[in-house]
Amino acid sequence: MSVRILAGGAAKEAIDRVVPQLVADRVASGITAQDPDLWGEAAVEESAKRLGWTEAVAISRPLVAEIFSLREELRAKGVDHIVLGGMGGSSLAPEVITRTAGIPLTVLDSTDPGQVLAALNDRLERSAIVISSKSGSTVETDSQRRVYEKAFTDAGIDPRERIIVVTDPGSPLDESARAAGYRVFNADPNVGGRFSALTAFGLVPSGLAGADISELLDEAESDTVYLAIDQDDNPGLILGAALAGTRPLKDKIGIVADGTHIVGFADWAEQLVAESTGKEGKGLLPVVLSTDAPELEDRPRDLQIVRLVDEATVSRHSDHLAAGEVVISGTLGELLLVWEYAIAVAGRLLGINPFDQPDVESAKIAARGLLPASGADPARLHRGRRRGPRH
Repeated sequence: MSVRILAGGAAKEAIDRVVPQLVADRVASGITAQDPDLWGEAAVEESAKRLGWTEAVAISRPLVAEIFSLREELRAKGVDHIVLGGMGGSSLAPEVITRTAGIPLTVLDSTDPGQVLAALNDRLERSAIVISSKSGSTVETDSQRRVYEKAFTDAGIDPRERIIVVTDPGSPLDESARAAGYRVFNADPNVGGRFSALTAFGLVPSGLAGADISELLDEAESDTVYLAIDQDDNPGLILGAALAGTRPLKDKIGIVADGTHIVGFADWAEQLVAESTGKEGKGLLPVVLSTDAPELEDRPRDLQIVRLVDEATVSRHSDHLAAGEVVISGTLGELLLVWEYAIAVAGRLLGINPFDQPDVESAKIAARGLLPASGADPARLHRGRRRGPRH
């Protein structure tokens, strides 16, 4: 394990006070054993089916060879441009993985007509698209699939050779994609979208684009034993205590990428924190800050800074520790798993269920409700002004 976490001020006080109690309560081993009782009686039903991410490395290993094999098949057919159609947790992790590796991946996480048109006009003859939807019923993702089906067909390309689907087994998308003859990768249904970085949702598009997903899993695996042990130096317990154990609670979390080699990690962590802890009228409000953000100089009392750095520079941040910040370094695979554990710990400290997502579900219902009212045809969403997807 190469993860290092240093803290000062209120964060250090929280670590010193809270971690021993977490150890005594066997929280780390309980999370690893997928104990749904850790977050209270009201959370048992949901948490009982959302802790599969603790064994994601082992479950995902068999996918690696299959993903690499498909990548070679595609390249043999001249396909060297991978597009990812997915929203939120289905797109953020692959974007971090590929950007950190310096591998191109076009991320289409919008139905904005200009962005869709720009993606369609970018090397369509050399493109394959990964359609990612955990529920298999996300309207935006279904729209992206339909648009690419039509575009491939109009170009004389068999969509079955260019569309790859990632979804939960038995979802509406799983059933329709298999019936249509598409290549389907199933993810562990016991993992929520924002915790899915090390599952098929993170690995399929990243691996097809060219990232070394085997190394990523190796990095995460190096941390699994330490994260499962109830001891004071467990990085998941330490970070969880720093995020949610301060008194009074610093409920604004400023995430700063300060020289880290990992690209875009703060954005991934922002969604993980926000969706997991923001509910029931309480929680943590994360925000990505630049190194010259004014909040770092004129700092609000309720703002906790977490600074992402490289291992080689972590010891040079004594001035930030004196200011009460948290400084953390590690490999990408390690940090993905450490933050997932930390947010599970934070949910327990805050007294909320970190695995439900009431606002996400209500937004999906509202989006589906708009289509019949407007008469919109998702397959026509590519018409409109130009604006680019992210590469």
